[in-house]
Amino acid sequence: MTERNMQLALEEAKKVVNLIEKDSLTEEEKKMIMTDSIANFNENVNPGWLEYRKSVSTDAAFVEWEDEGDVFRDLNGVEFIDCLGGFGIFACGHGNPEIRKTVNAQLNRYALHSQELVDPLRGYLAKILALATPGDLQYSFFCNGGAEAVEMALKLARLATGGRWYISTIGAFHGKSMGAISMGGKGAYREDYIPMVQQVQHVEYGNAEAVRTAIKNLQHVGEKVAGIIVEPIQGEAGVVIPPMGYLKALREIADETGVCLIFDEIQTGLGRTGTMWRCDVEDVCPDIMTFAKASSGGLVPISGIIARPWTYEKSGVGTGVEGKMFENPWILGSPTFGGNPLACSAFISTLRFMLENDLPKQSKERGDYYLAGLEKLHQKYPTVLTNYRGSGMLMCMEFPTDEIGHEVTKALFARKVMTAGTLVNAQTVRIEPPLIQAYETIDKVLTALDEALAEVKAAFNL
Repeated sequence: MTERNMQLALEEAKKVVNLIEKDSLTEEEKKMIMTDSIANFNENVNPGWLEYRKSVSTDAAFVEWEDEGDVFRDLNGVEFIDCLGGFGIFACGHGNPEIRKTVNAQLNRYALHSQELVDPLRGYLAKILALATPGDLQYSFFCNGGAEAVEMALKLARLATGGRWYISTIGAFHGKSMGAISMGGKGAYREDYIPMVQQVQHVEYGNAEAVRTAIKNLQHVGEKVAGIIVEPIQGEAGVVIPPMGYLKALREIADETGVCLIFDEIQTGLGRTGTMWRCDVEDVCPDIMTFAKASSGGLVPISGIIARPWTYEKSGVGTGVEGKMFENPWILGSPTFGGNPLACSAFISTLRFMLENDLPKQSKERGDYYLAGLEKLHQKYPTVLTNYRGSGMLMCMEFPTDEIGHEVTKALFARKVMTAGTLVNAQTVRIEPPLIQAYETIDKVLTALDEALAEVKAAFNL
């Protein structure tokens, strides 16, 4: 580190702060940001990212600059309809003014906590979550990202049961930290990190008896199982919806075998699939539930877990075994920014907005409208759009090949519609818009999709 580099860093920081704080940009400033952004990603972020990005847009020059409602805009004001939703972040829309008002008020008061005094918003949020989640879920632990929440769930399951093994599913996605990725059911994410957490057995998703057999076999040879971890709908795997009764059967198996049942509701929770939590569809309460993405309100990241009382009582977290105070009440973890006041204010305001406006109901109604439109397009272009499915505003389209799926997403992008599903496989493409997306916007999306499907059908002679 040289004095010259420090001076250059200061000059660059001052330049960027000035750009952020400006109400409007000149044309020269816009060109500079575009050039800088491409160079910075190639030289200081990830040299491969823009090449991947081009696979959707064919042009790395779109630089995201502002958002509102169900759209986002680039530096030049080009507007895109958001059907990606940040993979579930923007349930309440982009820059929701009601949530932003709450966050601004908290920011003007204080943003982060001292780590020592009692911060009231964390307690209020935990109480509201206990009221707004299934069954007797009661104790919350807050962190920052989805993978971190999964790590906390895995740790609590071990503490609560004394077990060491986990049962996960083929196709599962639970994050990319070492514990979370160990639960993952895709080789593409796991292969480069093996060995990882070794005591994980993956079984067929949607097959409750496979879970029962795996646990029974492990217990028969003297192994103790800590938990079953499952997404109520597999999102990253391609919106895979299990048969009705699957979640209820998992609950019965967990009770029979003394294993902790973990539902990963990071993507499916908070109204995304047409109910507040996806497990509400079967009226099932897990022992531990993770949440993230939509809990941010689209403004401040926050994630966490909420657990039933028995998991805390048996684990020794808080009261300790047999009522004795545990030597380390933070044994699960102590993330510096977990449950900070700014993030808690965003989540509390998000819950208020969701409940006040019944976003789960809106999600179901809008999702049904989307699915009706997809059915018509499936009938019209069966050789291109070979299948579709979804629940609420978590939907997907299937295509004959990965290449055709890529072409459809690029054709949609050219029509200023952003969709998801290009990281590992575009044969299945997700539609995951803000839950508040207007019906007239949905009509525009379906029209753009109609044109895109026609274009791809002609190009591939399908």
